[in-house]
Amino acid sequence: MEYYLHRDISWLSFNERVLQEASNKQNPLFERFKFMAIYSNNLDEFFRVRVANHRNLLRVGKKTKAQLDYDPKELIKQIKEIVNDQQEEFYRIFIEDLLPELKRNRILMVRHTQLDEDQKAFIDQYFNNNMLPYVQPVLLVKDKIRPFLNNAALYLIVVLLDRSRSESHRDYAIIKIPSDHLPRFIILPESSGHQYVIMLDELVRHSIPWLFPGYDIIDSFSIKLTRDAELYIDDEFSGDLIEKIRKSLTNRNIGPASRLVYDRDMDSVTLNFLKEMFDLETIDLFPEGRYHNNMDFFQFPDFGLEHLKLADLVPLEFEPLEGARDFFSRIRWRDYLIHPPYHSYESVIQFFERAATDPDVTHIKLVQYRVGTQSRIMSALKQAVQNGKQVSIFIEVKARFDEEANLRWGEELEKHGVTVHYSFPGLKVHAKLAMVRRLEKDGPLLYTYLSTGNFHEGTVRVYSDVGLFTADERITGEVAQVFSFLETVKLPDKPFEHLLVGQFNLVDTLTDLIHAEISAAEKGLPAEICLKLNSLQDPFLINELYTASTAGVRVRIIVRGICSLVPGLPGISENIEVISIVDRFLEHTRIFFFHNQGTPRIYISSADWMVRNLYYRIETACPIYHPAIREILIDLFEIQWGCAEGTGHRCRPTQ
Repeated sequence: MEYYLHRDISWLSFNERVLQEASNKQNPLFERFKFMAIYSNNLDEFFRVRVANHRNLLRVGKKTKAQLDYDPKELIKQIKEIVNDQQEEFYRIFIEDLLPELKRNRILMVRHTQLDEDQKAFIDQYFNNNMLPYVQPVLLVKDKIRPFLNNAALYLIVVLLDRSRSESHRDYAIIKIPSDHLPRFIILPESSGHQYVIMLDELVRHSIPWLFPGYDIIDSFSIKLTRDAELYIDDEFSGDLIEKIRKSLTNRNIGPASRLVYDRDMDSVTLNFLKEMFDLETIDLFPEGRYHNNMDFFQFPDFGLEHLKLADLVPLEFEPLEGARDFFSRIRWRDYLIHPPYHSYESVIQFFERAATDPDVTHIKLVQYRVGTQSRIMSALKQAVQNGKQVSIFIEVKARFDEEANLRWGEELEKHGVTVHYSFPGLKVHAKLAMVRRLEKDGPLLYTYLSTGNFHEGTVRVYSDVGLFTADERITGEVAQVFSFLETVKLPDKPFEHLLVGQFNLVDTLTDLIHAEISAAEKGLPAEICLKLNSLQDPFLINELYTASTAGVRVRIIVRGICSLVPGLPGISENIEVISIVDRFLEHTRIFFFHNQGTPRIYISSADWMVRNLYYRIETACPIYHPAIREILIDLFEIQWGCAEGTGHRCRPTQ
């Protein structure tokens, strides 16, 4: 019996749920295209990071492999089988569902072989005016001409027949599809009341005969090479970490191949040629459909057909804080919880903008994990320095795929006088914290904002998170301790009693809370644990939840992505229920509920229950002390649980 599902197999199940949304006919047509794009983008990052890691483990020695709790080769084989099935479903949805639905709405997506004379003239002109400098045709000659394939770039492999040579002799060429310079979808002139759209790939296919005069074109197939994007810095404990990351960024796009994606209609002779040409193994090869980089479906033209999209959801103004005459006195009076994107993010932005101009504010501090390219928050920090405030920011430069942006922001803020602290070697800082120090009549007071999400004004529109504004000294004093540790790397003078902090008391306190529920259940008292997470993978806490289930604790979990726990196992996890929600917004909130004999212990957190979060990161979980906010969070959990399960059960204390 399997008690623990490998995280990557579980993740593939999550991505399949995203694909299911693309097939869901209740979703508007263009939203279904977006889910196709999300699925593809997710899968691409998965191969660049996770599969690349497993491939590297294939190269380690036998002694090292023996220490692993899985066989990397067998896991990659499983991944290939699952992904292949999903890719077949992806293209079934595209061909059988989405293209006919486009046609019903008088939108035709055409191939180069379906063009009429006017359309051919249009794309011939488009090719000459826009594409010719970018396609870069190259004849391939084994052991002599082997072009470097850019990471995740699109190419056509062209099968040619030289008219001057034997008909049995094949030549091969490669052409770049310049989607990094031009739109992936080209709108053709309207005709007979229909809209026409063609993919950039098809324009290149149409133009192949121009590029290879003297050859007959036998066929062409799309390919894409994905390279290893892991930076291999998390285990380094010395040296100039910033410089290492700078160097790693320059190497990211020339790392070893983690997969070659190819058109599944490609013949075996051409595929074998590619294997030899680019020194690939069978384990590196992944068939897809005619098109790759399908995250480009985000760019699919909507032709102004608003009825085929979801109506805009206008965030609610958070009235207690937005536009308040005395912003900080409101927070001093009571705690407030916001829930973006349902609530506007304006109150968080104003937290920094008001602090920047308030003459009584002396200090501003925050942790930056991810931030948008345009940011009012970052602008407020620069203005605060100009106004004489002491501003410091901790920048996590190891935020995957955001390293370059974070380094750029760090340099810019430093130029404006902000004190910038950077990552610790071997340790990520993932906590979502901000703090303002303000002089009050009775002395200085700290105001804090703790969130489950980043200070990113772009993703906040599509990520579902919660955040707490509080001046409660039990919390603010410990937030100040976290910032002191990040700035000085000196251990706090006293232990954390309220905040749960990674590297200090996070895992131990979560374990104690689970054990308290086990103890209550063993005494015949009500006992329940409710968790809302992105991912659940840590074997230690999973075993603790299994123990709780065996003792009679009811455990309910809403987990969006990875779930290595297996619910419903007789005698092991039969008291554990797990659901997953994939919907319009990316569920990013982490909330922990413990029954605690009728007085719930409730936390909002930056931490998922994964090994990396719990043991190798600075994370925080913030207790919720305000009764009304506790009720809000309980209602939030129950609404989502009830929508998925059709039940009315609530996570409130059993009387």
